[in-house]
Amino acid sequence: MTARLPDTKRVLDLAIAVPAFVVSLPVQGLVGLLVSLKLGRPVLFAQTRPGLNGVPFTMRKFRSMLPVDQALGQVDDASRMTSFGRVLRSTSLDELPTLWNVIRGDMSLVGPRPLLMQYLPLYSPEQARRHDVRPGLTGLAQVSGRNALTWEEKFRLDVEYVKRRTLRMDVRIIRDTVTAVLRREGVSAADSVTMPEFRGSDVPGDAAA
Repeated sequence: MTARLPDTKRVLDLAIAVPAFVVSLPVQGLVGLLVSLKLGRPVLFAQTRPGLNGVPFTMRKFRSMLPVDQALGQVDDASRMTSFGRVLRSTSLDELPTLWNVIRGDMSLVGPRPLLMQYLPLYSPEQARRHDVRPGLTGLAQVSGRNALTWEEKFRLDVEYVKRRTLRMDVRIIRDTVTAVLRREGVSAADSVTMPEFRGSDVPGDAAA
């Protein structure tokens, strides 16, 4: 079972992501129009993220924030976030274009969320194991508290997934993700509209195991 997991996992990814992407196209069209009207262009947010083994890929989502504008004071997440953007994030509608990354094979439906490239040298050796698998659209951390968790808690759950992953676990996480999205749980950290920047863990060495 474990040896065959990657192939079976890819079949599951395509079996869900392809029809979900096609069915969601009308919704994506509407969301794209609303983003254009409320936040301006470009409609999509594209950013380089680390994938399997830290290899970079371009992840795309719908924009949920106003552009940086020093003159208007739009310089941080709090000042750039709008009520419309909060709705996109809380409902995960901003993530719909990311299904294409799953179809391409950059990502999986389930796995550690892809973060920023500049975080790579900040992980402990244990935390870095989150890149031993493809990053996911959702993951164990997302169904265990999402952005309400600390970075250390997220990384511990990411590594736990890497160590224990099975097809059954993936199915359970997908099921629990639907519930979490419907309840709009853990969208923001306690003191941030998104998640504060990761500046390195206070946990030395492999203590995140």
